Amino acid sequence: MPVFALVDANNFYASCEKLFDPQLRHRPVVVLSNNDGCVVARSAEAKALGIPMGAPWFKLKDEARRYGIVAFSSNYALYADISNRVVEILSGFTPNIEVYSIDESFLELSGFERVGYEAYGAQMRHRVAEWLGLAVCVGIGPTKTLAKLANHCAKKGLAGGDGVCDLTTIATTEQTGLFSKIEVREVWGVGRKISQRLEAMGIHSVQQLRDADAETIRARFSVVLERTVRELQGVTCLDLEDVAPEKQQIMSSRSFGTLIYDLEELEEAVASYVARAAEKLRAQDSLAGALQVYIRTNPFKPEVPQYQRAVTVPLPEASADTRILTHWALRVLRRIYRPGFGYHKAGITLLDITPRANQQLSLFASGEVAQSRNAHLMQALDSINARYGRGTLRLAAEGVAKSWQMRRGNLSPRYTTEWDCIPSAMAR
Repeated sequence: MPVFALVDANNFYASCEKLFDPQLRHRPVVVLSNNDGCVVARSAEAKALGIPMGAPWFKLKDEARRYGIVAFSSNYALYADISNRVVEILSGFTPNIEVYSIDESFLELSGFERVGYEAYGAQMRHRVAEWLGLAVCVGIGPTKTLAKLANHCAKKGLAGGDGVCDLTTIATTEQTGLFSKIEVREVWGVGRKISQRLEAMGIHSVQQLRDADAETIRARFSVVLERTVRELQGVTCLDLEDVAPEKQQIMSSRSFGTLIYDLEELEEAVASYVARAAEKLRAQDSLAGALQVYIRTNPFKPEVPQYQRAVTVPLPEASADTRILTHWALRVLRRIYRPGFGYHKAGITLLDITPRANQQLSLFASGEVAQSRNAHLMQALDSINARYGRGTLRLAAEGVAKSWQMRRGNLSPRYTTEWDCIPSAMAR
């Protein structure tokens, strides 16, 4: 019988920001969304002050001064690198691991019952804290859904223990009492709309959902929620995904730091987004058979002229070549661009993605030698950028100044990925 653990880093983005600055240890810290817009992460101290998720930062300036709140722009390079280090540590506890998100990983613990699952979870917490300085919580259960729920209990201190909750050691009667106190919206995969429909049926707690008839839930909702009910009942329906599934579509988009009016600047932005998406496409050894380009003005400023447009085009032949994808993306952009508008956001989506091994060439496709030469060129581009940093080698269409880039006025150093940003200790 499988046993799963879910390891989740506490307040991950804010915790990463605190790692390299001891002065922030007890300060309330928030991390802001793109263009330093809204709060997307909060430290425990910020939560205690009642700072809500999604709150616009400009509305919190008075509270920030009053309580000494420190705000950071999103430092994705730092968060991704710290996340990889957490996963590397966890991989030392079991070879069976699924990276679920940047701050969460599922582990399959079958075979470690002699150690004791709760004790093993405590070892994970101790090692991550000792090696990285991060606090994590561990939830353990016979299914992934129960492990996720156990993690919630560990975070809230609902089942005792020091950051670890092992449901396999809690008696059924005790579980019933525990789950009766937890709202149904806390179940993995049960969002706001589903929880409202469940509550209309009289299902308000986790225990009530657990006791529900799975077939009825399937008929009224979906097979996905039926699986959730069965998982709550201890029946494994979701296996560990050792290898992340290949993406069926790849999107790249950003809001601009300032409104863009000129086509040339929009072209630079779109070309940059294509380059990032094409890099991801090649990383999974796939090809795109179509792409979509969209542009839009700021919908939150109804007093200014509004315009948005999106167009999807099939490609003559599937490709992962940045040059080809950029060529078609810019053709679409020039078709949908309208002068006189202040554009707030643009984006591209690669569609109809298939493995490179399944490539079907058209009658007028370029020759095998040219195909091989183009593939080697893209491989060289990716290798150089991987070694010296993204954007070291890029198409001229991406521009140089990039005045349209999103605002990140409170960006912390890339402590772990840039040589010039490595923190140093000075002896007095």
